[in-house]
Amino acid sequence: MTDSELDMVYTRLCKTMTELGEANAPLFLARFALLAMERIGNAETSVDLIDAAREGMSMPQ
Repeated sequence: MTDSELDMVYTRLCKTMTELGEANAPLFLARFALLAMERIGNAETSVDLIDAAREGMSMPQ
């Protein structure tokens, strides 16, 4: 995926979440993640991506 394509896809993701509203965004992201993991088709890759996404995020106190 080129930088331009990545930007287009990310923009589409953000606009979709905005259209769905803040209350529906977590459910949408969970559904998107499940669909993406199914398409990836590899548990190890999916776990690696989960760990990478978590890096740098603060835990609630």
